[in-house]
Parts: sequence; C-alpha cells; structure tokens
Amino acid sequence: MITKGLILGIKVDKVSETKNTNNAIRLPLFIGAAIALGIFIGANMADGSGNNSEGLYQSIYKFRQVISHIQNDYVDDVNTDELVETAIEEMLTKLDPHSVYIPAEDLKISQAQLEGNFEGIGIEFNIFKDTIHVVSPLSGGPSEKLGIMPGDQIITVDGETVAGVGITNQDVVKALRGEKGSEVTIEIKRKNNSELLAYTIERDVIPQYSVDVSYMVNDEIGYIKVSRFAATTYAEFKDALTKLKKAGMQKLILDLSGNPGGYMDPAVKMVDELLGDNQMIVYTKGKDANHNSQYYSDRKGDFEQGPVIVLLDEGSASASEIVSGALQDHDRALIVGRRSFGKGLVQMPIQLNDGSAMRLTISRYYTPSGRCIQKPYDGSLEDYHMEYYERFASGEMYSADSIKFNDSLIFKTDKGREVYGGGGIMPDYFVPLDTAENSSYMTRLFNTNSVAEYSLVYADDHRSELEKMSLQQFINNFKVSDKMLAELAQIGEQNNVKPNAKQLEKSKDLMKIYLKAFIARNIWSNDGFYPVFNEQNEIFQKALTLMDEANRLAEKN
Repeated sequence: MITKGLILGIKVDKVSETKNTNNAIRLPLFIGAAIALGIFIGANMADGSGNNSEGLYQSIYKFRQVISHIQNDYVDDVNTDELVETAIEEMLTKLDPHSVYIPAEDLKISQAQLEGNFEGIGIEFNIFKDTIHVVSPLSGGPSEKLGIMPGDQIITVDGETVAGVGITNQDVVKALRGEKGSEVTIEIKRKNNSELLAYTIERDVIPQYSVDVSYMVNDEIGYIKVSRFAATTYAEFKDALTKLKKAGMQKLILDLSGNPGGYMDPAVKMVDELLGDNQMIVYTKGKDANHNSQYYSDRKGDFEQGPVIVLLDEGSASASEIVSGALQDHDRALIVGRRSFGKGLVQMPIQLNDGSAMRLTISRYYTPSGRCIQKPYDGSLEDYHMEYYERFASGEMYSADSIKFNDSLIFKTDKGREVYGGGGIMPDYFVPLDTAENSSYMTRLFNTNSVAEYSLVYADDHRSELEKMSLQQFINNFKVSDKMLAELAQIGEQNNVKPNAKQLEKSKDLMKIYLKAFIARNIWSNDGFYPVFNEQNEIFQKALTLMDEANRLAEKN
C-alpha cells in the first residue's frame, strides 16, 4: 500500500512559473523535521526491544543535565527552548541531509505546499520599488471575485502601511495568509484612480497547481510541465493526459526539469500511466523491515504506447528521479537534459506533541535495475549543497565528458542499455548549459526584478489590445522591439542596474524571448508563458529533434 505520506522533496522551493505562484502567497517549501525531547524519551523508554536502551537513557540523561545547568547556572538569561531546537537540528544533520525539523509555526506552510492548497486572499504578487504589486488574482479566488486587478498596488493591510517600509515576501505572506473565513482589509492604488480603493476580503482555500501547463506543441507532440509532486499532482497529470489525447497527442514530452520532488505516491501513479502492467516502478530498503516496499504498475495506463521523452536537469530530484529512473530502466522513455540532483532517501513525517514535526529518513529507494541514486554525504550540509556549484567548476554543466562514473555502479536496462547509479540520473542524451547569450547585465536585470516589473507595466498599459489577440496570434505575431529593450534598460537603471549597451547587444535575442514570455504570462498565465519560454529552452529544443529516436525505443516495448 502506497501512502502519500512518504516524502522525497529536497530543498527550499525556488520561485517557479506555476499556475498559482511565483510569490503568489506561496511560501518556499520548508523541507524540515524535528525531535521533541519529551517524545524522544517517552518513545524509547517504552521500547521493549532491548536495543541498547540503557545507553540511550544515559545519553538522554546527560543532555538533560547540560540543559539544566545552562538554565540554572549560566551567567546570562537564555532561551532553553531555542537551544534544544538548535541541538535537534544539528543532531539531524549528522544523520543525513534530508532528515530535518519543522518548527510548529512553519508546519502549516509546509503541509500546504505538499497538500496542494493554502488559505489566503488568492493573489500572485511581486514587490517593485518597495511596493506590493498584484501580478494576478488567482482564478476562482476571493480577490478575483471582488475585482482585484493585475497592476493594483497594495498600500495598507488592516490599516497598517505596507508601502515604502522595506516589506519582504515573507512579510506579505504573513499579512495576507490566514484561516478560511477570516477577513483582511486592504487599500489599493489603481491606475487612473486618484483615491485609494478599500476591499475587505474573506480568506478562502486557494488551490495550488503542480502541473504548470499542458499544451500541444504541434499536431502530434504533447507537453506537460510538472513543478513538484504534491497530493494533487497525479489527478492533475491524469487530466492533462486526457486533454492532450483528445487533442490528438501521439508523442509526449514530460518536463521534470527543476522539479525538487515531494510525495512518492503521485510519482508512482504517474509512472503507472506510462508503463505496461506488472512492471516494477521503485523499491525501498530500510533498517526496519516495515519500511521495505516494492511498487509495481498495476492498472491500465492512459499512455502505455507511443514515444515519451522526459526532461531533467540538475534541479530535478527525488520523486522526479523515481519517475525518470523507472522509465529509463524499462526503456519506456528517453531521458534528455543534464544529470539530476541525486536524492535517493525517503522521509516519513512524524508529528510531535508541541505542534512541530520531524521528517526522518527511513529508507533508501532503488530504481528497477537496482540503482541507488543518492549522492554522497559526509556530514556537512554546506558541502552537500555546494556539489551543485562544483558541477560548474568541473565543466560537467557544459560537457558530458567531464562526468565521471564509478564502473562498479553500471547497471543495465531491460533492453541492455548501460545506466549509472550513485549521484543522480544520467540522461540518455546530455544537453549542455547554453551560456552563449548570457551576460551579467541580463542577470542583474532579473535579480532586481526589472524584467518582471517592466513586463507587468507593459502588459497593464497594453492589456486591451493584447487581450484582443488569441494566444496563438500573440505567439505568431507579437515582436519585442528595440524600443521595448530600451524601456527595460530604463527600468533597470531606476533599480540601480547600470546600463551596459555591449552586454545588452550580446543578450538581445534572448532577452526578447524572455520579455515576450513574461508579457504573455501576465495575460494568459502559464498557458502563455511556456510556449514562448521553450523557444529558448535548450533541453526542450533538443527533445524535439529526438522524437524519432524515442519512437524507435517505444516500438521495442
């Protein structure tokens, strides 16, 4: 029996282009966990297994002595609760990089990310020039129903000024999130209105989507982008498959690039839609036999025939690696992109008595061929996460020849192709990171939110004419002009980005695609963003050239 409670996510969720996102009252995914001392003592003193319980008791008693002396004898007043939590966090880092602690105040946020919903007013926002700008009211949410519009600037929240006070994304989330049925009053500044407009908004449950977009690339190829594995991911994926098949899809591109993982259950079910019956998807091994499991395809899938290509990169992890590893091992899909993150550990959520929680690693997972793809960990979280940057330094991001594998970690797919374990899923076709048109100037424009700001302003100023177009008309006919790039440079200068004509010229063509994609997003959400964005996505573009190869692989099954 698979439970959605098994967690495979890896890290703080970066800002991504999802349906209800960016900073859409959507906090980073806090992949955390903890042990409350009282629970720890109680659980283990009640353990009748005799597994070194006396030594464990002595260790716990020593810890209690230390805390007691600090509380009673230390020269200054201290917060012993904070000390205990710090000790717990440090203790867990000695185990592995993914056994973590979630303080009580962060647990609801973490659960909301994985459950696929949260409670709030339902807006996507960004902060420009120290002011909260509504990028979009979320479809069906309370803000949309009240008439909150893109481009609105939030000036006060419950009578407190929030503009020009150095507000942060987390400050906004704390102010606007809240339980369903609670109310918050905001005052907004709207274009062409001289006075502030007041709205009292009743908070509600706002769904978050993990399938960012699905669309037909051409008459045959369907594309599905999955940003994480939450409780609703499988249902969303199933709906996307159904929609694309009705539109004539015969070939599928499944984009898991940048997907940090999440629950195991939707990943297993997703694979089951693509594999034939009774094929192993993944298995787990732990110290406790109760954590040893095997998962097989056991139902008729919606797309068991036809070529499949899976897109991966260095940000794809855990549940993404389960999906790609299973499809690769069974020769069901071509994997295209760059080596994935390398997270092969499974966490179990454990609720603690003070409202906090722990996510404790209980097993390793293995692909059908026997690969464990967990990358090495020496006890240093800093070194563990620095491995990402070492891929740049070693040249791996630019050349497959720079990737070194241990010969003892070679495995075979069903059809005898060689695949590798130990540190991520290596794609069948490597796609180097393309930096030819990048520049530090373009990077600074993004880092200062200048691109997002200009795109929102442009879309707001031209909304009526843009909305008269169909999305396809926009894709085919809309051009970003040199004048628009100059206006972007002016926005950048206002945000302390010094103009650089030489670097702008270098990045000109790429910047035009980005601007067009972000403008489209402000009008058509992700349905508009991804078809444009993928014009410069080197992994996606490579996949389009490999459909014949994917078809040959599919025909062998």
